[in-house]
Amino acid sequence: MQEQDYQALIVRKTEQGTFSQALERRSIEELPAGELLVRVRWSSLNFKDMLSASGHPGVTRKFPHQPGIDAAGEIVHSDDAGFLSGDQVIVSGYDLGMGTPGGLGEFIRVPARWAIKLPAGLSARESMIYGTAGFTAALCVGKIEQMGAAPGQGVVAVTGATGGVGSFAVALLAKRGYEVAAVTGKASEGERLLAIGAQQIVAREELLGDNGVALPMRKPLFAHAIDAVGGEYLASLLNAVAYQGSVACCGLAASHALNTSVMPFILRGVNLLGVDCVELPLARKQATWQRIAGEMKLDALDLMAAEISLAQVPAHLALIAQGQASGRYLVRL
Repeated sequence: MQEQDYQALIVRKTEQGTFSQALERRSIEELPAGELLVRVRWSSLNFKDMLSASGHPGVTRKFPHQPGIDAAGEIVHSDDAGFLSGDQVIVSGYDLGMGTPGGLGEFIRVPARWAIKLPAGLSARESMIYGTAGFTAALCVGKIEQMGAAPGQGVVAVTGATGGVGSFAVALLAKRGYEVAAVTGKASEGERLLAIGAQQIVAREELLGDNGVALPMRKPLFAHAIDAVGGEYLASLLNAVAYQGSVACCGLAASHALNTSVMPFILRGVNLLGVDCVELPLARKQATWQRIAGEMKLDALDLMAAEISLAQVPAHLALIAQGQASGRYLVRL
């Protein structure tokens, strides 16, 4: 191949222990071993990317580092019989963007078992509008439906509704016929949430109370829920879901701690469903991407994301860190 170097966002740790982000030229030869060399065309920003770019030791420990847990593009070189040069692929999860150079650079080299061929009906750009956030939201919807959730049972609540996972959860539930309540602390985002499918907006204080602490067991407010925030939000949802209701849990932006009791589980038979997309078996990932390309493909995908360049990534990671992000950020490489 002709290209010997490429552009990437690189996070460096300073002597003072702080972290800097800048665009740099990197050599393709510096990429780790792997069967597939992929030219990245599109990526996206996620909460975990912000953590990695901020030096969070639970995500990334070695620097300099090329973050980005999502990537879509075409294979430039393959040492695996299952892939050919030119194949369009999605790479997400596993160690991508954490310990392994990720999608916020023009090239990645990864094991073949991390890659999924782009399904028919979905472009590389569209796949990264979904990205890990939309993929996780699809898993959450599928999880509550496995436990019996169906349209017509009542309102389904979504916390963190203005974020990436939350926005997609709202839109996907609405597409499938559910009545959706978007829980948010950003009153200014109400119009956008209604536009993507929410039927009602629930202020954060209505769920948590004025002191920001989970309210005790009360009259059921929701049939089911998807929680992308964790902490007191999740605890409060568990106390507000109807008999045999399900709550899919996939986030910890508020807190990783869960202060609750057994009461929702033994009095109402509430189901708490954990959702992970990082180490999901490849067959499950493939099946979910097929659903996203088919029955879970949204009609107005461009409403779900703002397109930015690689140079704009640091500023938008700062928005995520400050809790000021809205929807998804699609990165054009």
